Amino acid sequence: MRVVVADDAVLIREGLIRLLEEFGCEVVEAVSDGEALVKAVVEHRPDVSVVDVRMPPSFSDEGLRAAVEARRRVPGAPVLILSQYVEVSYADDLLADARGAVGYLLKDRVIDVEEFLSGLRRVAAGGTVFDPEVVAQLMVRRRRDDPLAQLTPREREVLGLMAEGRSNPAIGRQLVISDGAVEKHIRSIFAKLDLHAEDTDQHRRVLAVLAYLRS
Repeated sequence: MRVVVADDAVLIREGLIRLLEEFGCEVVEAVSDGEALVKAVVEHRPDVSVVDVRMPPSFSDEGLRAAVEARRRVPGAPVLILSQYVEVSYADDLLADARGAVGYLLKDRVIDVEEFLSGLRRVAAGGTVFDPEVVAQLMVRRRRDDPLAQLTPREREVLGLMAEGRSNPAIGRQLVISDGAVEKHIRSIFAKLDLHAEDTDQHRRVLAVLAYLRS
């Protein structure tokens, strides 16, 4: 495999280079910041890039942002994030990419070299590998950002039937509840989705259905 390594910590970067070369990989370039990573991926088109999350200048999520940008410039470029931290913002973009060839492993949870190399090969082959802790934190964020998270199970049922184009009486018949109960659930849905009757320029029922479909 031809590999690009991106990590600002010189000891970790050099350690990765030696490890990869020991197991037959060719490290075509090793860089220490996100901008250099993007350039290296565009220039070398490696089989996979191993990327840390926090790099200069702000040491926040430069590695992830650079990985997303590299895949924008070289569509589907395989990237394995290897970090101590879970940064959910751009990690969510990587996970949602249907092209695959992405991974996110946590340094302190990789228990042996073969596990790491197996994950690297999988990503290079177009597959995905994510540490369960990364997935768990991504799911927590999605639930927190989901506008439907506050709805009760019954309100979700009502909204789902609204999305099917059902009228209030039809929803009542389907769920075996009164028209008044349906109206009560719909008012609650509007309130929880912050759709107010005073806003006459918007159709609340349509906006609620759009929120449901996006979710």
